[in-house]
Amino acid sequence: MTDRRYYTLAPLRQAVRRIAFANRLPADVRGRLLLSVTDLAASEFQAGRPVVLTATHEHGPGNESSLLTVTLQTPQCRASLSTDDLPLPAPVISGNSATWHIPVAEADPRPGHGHHRHDRSAASPPSAPTESRDSDEELRAALALADTLASEYRLLKDELAETNAGVVALYVQLEQQDEQVRKAHGQVLRELEDALRPPPPHVEGLELAVHYAPADPAAPTGGDLYDWFTLPDGTLHITIVDAVGHGVRSTRTALNVTHAVRTLALEGHPLQSILARTHDILMPLDPRLMATVLLARVDPVTGELQLANGSHPPALLLRTDGTPQYLEVKGRGVGFPLPGSERLLSARLDPGDLLLLYTDGLTESRRDICEGEIRLIRAAQTHAHRVLADIPTAIAADMHTIVHHADDTLALALRITSPSE
Repeated sequence: MTDRRYYTLAPLRQAVRRIAFANRLPADVRGRLLLSVTDLAASEFQAGRPVVLTATHEHGPGNESSLLTVTLQTPQCRASLSTDDLPLPAPVISGNSATWHIPVAEADPRPGHGHHRHDRSAASPPSAPTESRDSDEELRAALALADTLASEYRLLKDELAETNAGVVALYVQLEQQDEQVRKAHGQVLRELEDALRPPPPHVEGLELAVHYAPADPAAPTGGDLYDWFTLPDGTLHITIVDAVGHGVRSTRTALNVTHAVRTLALEGHPLQSILARTHDILMPLDPRLMATVLLARVDPVTGELQLANGSHPPALLLRTDGTPQYLEVKGRGVGFPLPGSERLLSARLDPGDLLLLYTDGLTESRRDICEGEIRLIRAAQTHAHRVLADIPTAIAADMHTIVHHADDTLALALRITSPSE
């Protein structure tokens, strides 16, 4: 055991080195211990106060290892020692002392080996050249450790770069697969949409066109549906449905309504009675069902038009001279109290007249129904000269320059092409 008081750094460094050599500490550990002790003692020496260095050596269990305990005391220091950022952390701090516990290899008990050799351990203080060699050795150990860490860092950096490249490649592959899935999904949805939205029937003397846009482009099925077909007498029947809600559920509701209306129409039921009958058929199956419905019948020979309405926006008739007329019919939709059309509205279409049937997504994009109806007249007048196939989409584009309320949008256009007889 050594216990000695020191007043300057030089003898303290020599004492630490003697202890380190006596216990065969590696050069890097020796250097860390030396720097830690001198860092703590420096401020005491500057203040003219001494420090006390104590070193003890204890055998470990089974004589396989031993423990070197080094303690530095600052007896005249009133403040507690600060051991932050020491090269060799001191695990035990008690007031004005710091203690290091360092495992060391047990000395070889054979004669002439280990501590019995008395090389530089407990001899006289090392000379300047010896201390310089010791410093060089500690510096080499530190540089070797730094080189090892730098090599490990480069290896880790290369492995990380390789891993990042693999991750990027995986992301690219996943993105490509996701794009393929999106395309396949979109194709399925487009096919489903095409199946739900019948193409215009061929009716001699009539032009027909339709535009549909979902509120959510990623979910093209919605509650706005239409159906058109010719009756046995050659009259064209059109059904426009706007089911409450969005998505698949509203699509199912709208399909149920269009199928029920088609069945009743083909069975020959009067147009005015179809809405109420549809309500009676469907409500027991789905009590939550709600949908607005507009029914139209057009005779392509005479141009005679009949309309039945259940809570739906009115059809817009634009004459060849640009005169507009909303064809208002009172009524309540399927799922509403007292459902049905209060009356049938009759009108005559002349060649060149434009009839526009639509859902509220076309006129309520700015949340103002009155403004929407005025803008719809202007849009229809602007595009009435176009080929009919382009008119619904052109009108929808004008109406949706500003959208405050996104909704499914349906616009269906009809025009008489041959003179009435």
